[in-house]
Amino acid sequence: MSSPADLLAILREKGAALGPWEDAVSSVRRELFLPDEIEVGDELVSRATAPARWLEVAYSDVSVTTQVNDGRPTGPDEYRLPTSSSSQPSVMLEMLSLLDVRATDRILELGAGTGLNAAWLAHRVGSPRVVSVEIDPVLAEQAARNTLAAGLSPLIVQGDGEQGRPTGAPYQRVIATYAVAEIPYAWVEQTAAPHGRIVAPWGGSFFPYSYAVLDVRDGRAEGRFTGHPAFMRSRNPRPARGFLADFLHHREAADSTTTGISPLRIAQDPDALFYVGLALPDAWHLPVPADDGSGEMTLWILADDQASWASADYTPGRREYAVAQYGPRRLWDEAEAAYRTWDTLGRPSRDRAGLSVTAHGQRVWLDTPGNGLSALTDPPGRHR
Repeated sequence: MSSPADLLAILREKGAALGPWEDAVSSVRRELFLPDEIEVGDELVSRATAPARWLEVAYSDVSVTTQVNDGRPTGPDEYRLPTSSSSQPSVMLEMLSLLDVRATDRILELGAGTGLNAAWLAHRVGSPRVVSVEIDPVLAEQAARNTLAAGLSPLIVQGDGEQGRPTGAPYQRVIATYAVAEIPYAWVEQTAAPHGRIVAPWGGSFFPYSYAVLDVRDGRAEGRFTGHPAFMRSRNPRPARGFLADFLHHREAADSTTTGISPLRIAQDPDALFYVGLALPDAWHLPVPADDGSGEMTLWILADDQASWASADYTPGRREYAVAQYGPRRLWDEAEAAYRTWDTLGRPSRDRAGLSVTAHGQRVWLDTPGNGLSALTDPPGRHR
């Protein structure tokens, strides 16, 4: 597995959404877009010391981390936050399929990363029709070099993707390669109507694992959620992340209660996580299973501002579960209230929810049994 043909064979075997992108996959060499040291999972692979393995990774259907901690030197015991990557090719194809690109489209990409996605787009519609914005100046410069090495020349510029790229607007298609808690209205303004489309990984800290697929008309973007992508978060702003110990403090002062809601039920149900996440866009969750084979698990909920935390302990066979909470917010109480609201609504699946974006903000809504719409969040601004 060391060539575009090998990657193409893997993707065909997996049933990936190649469609009109097959020629881009087979023609654009992924190795040109990767640095000499890459990470896949917990493995660090060096082209200098393991060239065969490096090429194998390059042409495998895996996500490859190409930068951690924004490229600054990182100590051996320091938390390593992935900050740029070459996404899993099958996931790239899934997203491009949702984008529904036509050969005549002008395309705005937010988050150039390595430049590979922009190169695929340029190969399909022509370099003059593709603009990519990258917030990291080092990555922007490297992405431009990578695409030129591949014989392509989409316009790659350094800038804040949240502002889009007014120069050159409108675009028929807008795609973000990082997760956002809100769709910036600038993207809507810069998307051609009535047949424009925006595709972006969407969600707050609790559950940023949905694609928002939005069609644009009359100054409004509206659509549905689909997929289960795992993309890096927008850097503007980007909530703090770190080791669990970095978020835990005053454990001796925590309030202890119990709950009848199984933390395992929440942690293992993507629909529950999605709806709970609407109420907790500024806190993240971390399930930590016991390593002794007991089946026990602790669900941690940690505020982005690091001021509050909560834990709920799952033990098999029990109907009451221990809860600890500390800080100005009672995060478990908030999560439980959101879960009970979802339960009262009949535990709707995520595909019954939709997103509307206007100049006044974004709103998440739910289809009701009578085909009406019930607002779950309201503009303006953020969910809270």
